[in-house]
Amino acid sequence: MSPDPFIPAAAPHSSDLADPIALYVHWPFCVSKCPYCDFNSHVRAEIDIEAWRDALLSDLAHEAALNGGRPLSSIFFGGGTPSLMPPRIVEALIDAATGHWPATSDIEITLEANPSSVEAARFADLAAAGVNRVSLGLQALEDEALRFLGRAHDVREGLAALDIAQSVFARVNFDLIYARPGQSEADWEAELARGLSFGTDHLSLYQLTIEPGTRFATLVAQGRLTPADADHAATLYEQTQAMTAAAGIPAYEISNHARAGQESRHNLIYWRYGDYAGIGPGAHGRRRGLATLRHRKPENWMNAVGRNRHGLQSEEPLDPADRAREALLMGLRLVEGVDLERVGRLSGVPIAALIDADAVARLAGHGLIRQEGRRLRIEPAGMLLLDAILPEVVAV
Repeated sequence: MSPDPFIPAAAPHSSDLADPIALYVHWPFCVSKCPYCDFNSHVRAEIDIEAWRDALLSDLAHEAALNGGRPLSSIFFGGGTPSLMPPRIVEALIDAATGHWPATSDIEITLEANPSSVEAARFADLAAAGVNRVSLGLQALEDEALRFLGRAHDVREGLAALDIAQSVFARVNFDLIYARPGQSEADWEAELARGLSFGTDHLSLYQLTIEPGTRFATLVAQGRLTPADADHAATLYEQTQAMTAAAGIPAYEISNHARAGQESRHNLIYWRYGDYAGIGPGAHGRRRGLATLRHRKPENWMNAVGRNRHGLQSEEPLDPADRAREALLMGLRLVEGVDLERVGRLSGVPIAALIDADAVARLAGHGLIRQEGRRLRIEPAGMLLLDAILPEVVAV
């Protein structure tokens, strides 16, 4: 018997079995590697498309057998560049997933796409395959910035792809990267205003960060690239919040903005600490209290599927403290914050042990965090300091 009566002997997992789950499908291939990207993406001269279809279907079937019976509320094709996938492969995976799990009536099926003319030409076929939401990697609305970011498209091509996407898909998101070296407040104001004028219901707006192992990290180490000053980046962040809120697309997560009801349902499952299945190279998942991880390198993943009919590298049980920590770290990214009672119930950690009450009181006095009953949320001013605040308040 557990020494703490709040924690049952069979520890709870991260979501109730009646709750919907999400599916993430990783396509690891890109035409080229962007200098800022630390995602699991790879460039290959040749890809055996049929072998990849079969391997992904096998990995999917294995995961579904272990996590079946629950409604499927979203599918997300990420990468890499999943818009390089033939639409028939996308369709096969959607059909298989909705065969393994009962789909909700409003299932969200998102595919990340690069805005090249070649990929945009596939949008109608992808919509016919079942994709109903596309996330377009515009990244910038200036040609010089696109060259700096290593993107293969220019602004004209990107906006043409956006036009096609908006005519084909019911829901469209696009990404922009700001706080680029040399970008002024006036530069970003003009660029973001242009982006807001396109009328999409969701925007993902990321500050440029220098990730270890990337080409940009090498340039910084060599003194050939100077990132934006932190104070300037903070000013641009505040400018972003003000402009998107005024346009009716406020932030609902630190870098994501949407009109009411247009939030990414798939990502909300992550941030609200629901269960999700992850298949394909390097894909993570959360399944009934287990953290699952697929082999990262495409060839290693393929070999594992050939041997075992799945690409799992590991599946590790998460103890109550791990689950509580993950739920808090993810949930506090959201403007809505977290329900501490729910986190305690899902993780098995007593509510009093989840957060440092003294740290919360201190930071609340500075207007950085707010606790109202069982709900804890980061204030707008605190979002700028989120990485510093989280270790202070999360006690588990």
